[in-house]
Amino acid sequence: MACTTTSLTNELQRRHHLWPVATAALGRTVAIGALMAFMLKGEERLTLQIKGDGPLGGVVVDADSEGSVRGYVEHPQVHLPSNSAGKLDVGGAVGHGMLYVMRDMGMRDVYRSGSELQTGEISDDFTYYFATSEQTPSAIGAGVLVETDNSVVVSGGFIVQLLPDATDEDVSVIEQQLTALQSVTDFLKDGATVDDLVRAVVPDADILERRSLGFRCLCSRERLDSVLRSLGRVELESMIEEQGHAEVICHFCNEKYLFTRPELEQMAHELS
Repeated sequence: MACTTTSLTNELQRRHHLWPVATAALGRTVAIGALMAFMLKGEERLTLQIKGDGPLGGVVVDADSEGSVRGYVEHPQVHLPSNSAGKLDVGGAVGHGMLYVMRDMGMRDVYRSGSELQTGEISDDFTYYFATSEQTPSAIGAGVLVETDNSVVVSGGFIVQLLPDATDEDVSVIEQQLTALQSVTDFLKDGATVDDLVRAVVPDADILERRSLGFRCLCSRERLDSVLRSLGRVELESMIEEQGHAEVICHFCNEKYLFTRPELEQMAHELS
């Protein structure tokens, strides 16, 4: 599986005012999350959470099988010197910690699994996750190229997993292709398509399915109205007295929703 997520990552950069290292961390996680959601069915969705001790704090991505993706980083304005390879130091920004995958199968329970972060470079960490938590040999690549004005030039990624009938020859071919492959961003910035990216890893691959990806948030005024009501009458009355209004900001899309004093008073009245 492979994807290009340039427009999607640009949208997230714009909404959250991300600095380059945060853009790279979130963009890589978004690409992998979109591909993992590709494996879901129906109304299932998954949430990826990276909890490191680096200056970025947490990275969260939420995606569904229909190609809707959203995400955020806890601290979007982080700057670090380039790493030893002259690249954005995503590993240093993420730090040490845990990676969690939560799958909502549309039932009451959410299935959660995880693994320890290995490098903080995202792709390595998900490769390790698949090997240890899902016992699925995988090769994962994801990259984001950020311009000096903070815009995203290209971003995307791939996941290759072995099926039970894979032969040693299959494995050898894929290993050779991965060794020869430039970084994902170097490959895409030369004008390569998502089909080219697939065949750069698996030369004789047939494209079995295509799916559109895009940013979409689940927040709405109605949903946040329900959240405020869930606080209870006493809390709402305290909010009215202390602030006179409520401003609710969605973590995922950074949209602001303002609820006026009369609206809060009506909520409190209906809860009394």
